Amino acid sequence: MPPALLFDLDGTLVDSIELILQSARHAFIGFDGHAPSDDEWRAGIGRPLQSVLLEYAPDDTEAARLLARYREYQLEHHDRMLRAYDGIPGVLRDFATRGHPMAVVTSKSDWLARRALELVGVESLFSALVGCDSCENFKPHPEPVQRALTLLGVSPSDALFIGDSPHDVESGNAAGVYTVGVTWGAFTREEMERSGADVVIHRVIDLPAVVGNFRSNGTRVQTF
Repeated sequence: MPPALLFDLDGTLVDSIELILQSARHAFIGFDGHAPSDDEWRAGIGRPLQSVLLEYAPDDTEAARLLARYREYQLEHHDRMLRAYDGIPGVLRDFATRGHPMAVVTSKSDWLARRALELVGVESLFSALVGCDSCENFKPHPEPVQRALTLLGVSPSDALFIGDSPHDVESGNAAGVYTVGVTWGAFTREEMERSGADVVIHRVIDLPAVVGNFRSNGTRVQTF
């Protein structure tokens, strides 16, 4: 069987970075405290939204208010501002045709992740989806990756996890899978290399070669 492919969603399959940043700006309008800069908010991309909001809100009530404002903006503009990265749908369809078991592992709510996948026309290609509603622990904890492996029925040595954030890489490394860091999302090459990715790539078209050359004992931190 070809190796299993686990994918992060935001910043990896779909370009939602500007939507994420604008939703955060909207949420913190009128906030009586330190509102995160774009760079501060970007650093939290890849973790569950509620967990990040609690780092700024003084209590659960204020965190709930911020979450409601974030969702208000996000849902109003979601379909207009979200798109698949160029080349991603075609690459995913080729992987599916070749028989790779595939799953999405995201910190997004399960229902919203499915909405994003349906919007860009690739939802049917995935056999499993693990979002923040599916786990007790979240990235960078290994549980989300481990759950996806269980759902696909594959071992860590037969899987790759592709993501754009250090949280993805740390989660994949902790679960024992081969990690592929991508730089077309929210994080830089240097950040992905420091996170310990087994390979770092900069273009979607490089991904099939990485998968084709996959070895469970691959050299760490190669750069395409």
